[in-house]
Amino acid sequence: MPELPEVETMLRGIQSACEGRQLRELQFVPCTRRPGPVYPDRASFQHVVGSRLTGLERLGKRILMHFDCELCIVVEPRMTGLMLVTAPPSTEHLRIRWQFSGGAANSVLFWDRRGLGTVSLLTPMELDALRARLGPDALGINAEEFRRRLKGTRRAIKPALLDQQLVAGIGNLYASEILHVCGISPRRRSDRLLRREVAAITEATHEILQLAVRYEGSTLNDGTYRNALNQDGGYQNHHRVYDRAGDLCPTCREGTIRRIVQTQRSTFYCPRCQH
Repeated sequence: MPELPEVETMLRGIQSACEGRQLRELQFVPCTRRPGPVYPDRASFQHVVGSRLTGLERLGKRILMHFDCELCIVVEPRMTGLMLVTAPPSTEHLRIRWQFSGGAANSVLFWDRRGLGTVSLLTPMELDALRARLGPDALGINAEEFRRRLKGTRRAIKPALLDQQLVAGIGNLYASEILHVCGISPRRRSDRLLRREVAAITEATHEILQLAVRYEGSTLNDGTYRNALNQDGGYQNHHRVYDRAGDLCPTCREGTIRRIVQTQRSTFYCPRCQH
């Protein structure tokens, strides 16, 4: 579930525990659950031990840990992965522990209930290749670039927003929220959107994602997402349509929120005020 706001919140939450510090130990915690994908292999990660973490960066829905040895650890939480600086929700799903200089308080954990998150150790050339595969960041893309990219696809706008090569960082939850604020149907063809509609999508994307970051992301009913302190986010209290099928539309106060399925993902929208 973690999307741009949740990943940005995780990054900010672990920053003080590790940025600028030397990595003293990296441990793949013994786990009897499904092992998560690791690239290239676990032994290779020992090459960064002893190096200093020079900076953290968010790339779409990934966290990048840059070390002064010029290697980069890339964590993609995917559905249930969390980056934590405190005790995890459960011990049996703990995957990795980083111990940085400065004592026990400077440890970072990667926890993943379903084992779908990926952890990669990349060279500068491999990192450049990853950047090239992703579209512009959702918080930085401008309306003209967004329009140019949407003009190149005949897909419905909701699935198009989930394409990380088109724009990086938007996931299923926030795509529904963005389109609702714009009054645009998730079924509309991307290449037929008007210039003013793409401008509205761009503005709503920036506003909603920034507000969700301020509220430290969305924790849904399953409780999967937690911030770095293992606490709930707060933006779920501001959702307009996501997971609210059957409710009265909070915008027009006349329509009823509907759930449909697009490319095997749930979409929530108001058929009365989204056209």
